[in-house]
Amino acid sequence: MAGPGVQRTEATHAERRTGETPFAFARMERRWDALDRLDLRFRWGGLGIRVLRCHLTKFPPGYVIAPHKHSEYEFHFIPKGKGTVIVEGTPYELREGLFYLTGPDVVHEQRAHPEESMHELCLHCEIVRLDEHGTAAEWGDPLERREADDCLALLQTMPSAPALDRYHAMNAFLDAYRAWEDRPVGFYTTLKQHIVQILLRAARAHAAPEAGRGIPSRDMKDHRFRLAVQYIEDNAARPISLEEVAERVQVSPRQLQRIFRSEGGTAFRDWVEHVRLQRIAEELLSSPRPVEAIAAGHGYGNPNYLYPVFKHKFGMTPSAYRRLHGIRQPGAPEEESEH
Repeated sequence: MAGPGVQRTEATHAERRTGETPFAFARMERRWDALDRLDLRFRWGGLGIRVLRCHLTKFPPGYVIAPHKHSEYEFHFIPKGKGTVIVEGTPYELREGLFYLTGPDVVHEQRAHPEESMHELCLHCEIVRLDEHGTAAEWGDPLERREADDCLALLQTMPSAPALDRYHAMNAFLDAYRAWEDRPVGFYTTLKQHIVQILLRAARAHAAPEAGRGIPSRDMKDHRFRLAVQYIEDNAARPISLEEVAERVQVSPRQLQRIFRSEGGTAFRDWVEHVRLQRIAEELLSSPRPVEAIAAGHGYGNPNYLYPVFKHKFGMTPSAYRRLHGIRQPGAPEEESEH
């Protein structure tokens, strides 16, 4: 790869003075090796990725890089200019908008056109499979792991011939550079995402149309049931209705009632009551507050409504429940015994 001595030339300024279309990646020439200086290494699915180089370089007319190879993956994108790459003895013409992958262990030689300079965006990275045993095998989202594996499989079988950057992987280089310039919150995570996008978009250019996996779909009845249950758990301390919860999970009250019967095996009202009674029972054993206060704190505005449902569930009144567990509220009357 060309060194810093060929990064910027007077031709760049001359091109701007002639009124040519502005070079979209010109800002990366300010610090051509900025991203190279960052120690980027991260996990993507079951893969470990270490970025060795990520930069924009410029080859003067006629510049030649002698045949060489790398044990890692090296992506070459041509945002401007033209030239030639010779891969394993086969020459391919290069022009704006093309990209190609060399490595691992692919011998290649690069040449700029004799009369025209050539810009190149380079991503050189190590990609390894991580330990599949123990906690490593349990890490992350299974779908992400499959997509990372699919991407690596495509990279490993990618042909040597340059291809069109159909999915605009080059834009991800510029996005990564802007993240380095701006240093937003989550800067390092943002950089990693842009690197992954370069890999994915490059692989996608060689993938068959049917190669993409379908997104796993939810069981919507189970999903809505879980959303409703969570909403009940979060709001059980106040009066809540079937209509209110149905609106939150975006179904009709009648449909939500059917969901509770099919997924929870009980009616909506019984589920709410179960949640409240469980919390009341816990507080009876952990708090000296009067039963009336506990009832009011869990959605029973009138404590008289609590006594029969509590006795139906636990077989005894709240005070008897306390006594059974060896807890007696000093001075508490036995007024609820007749309920």
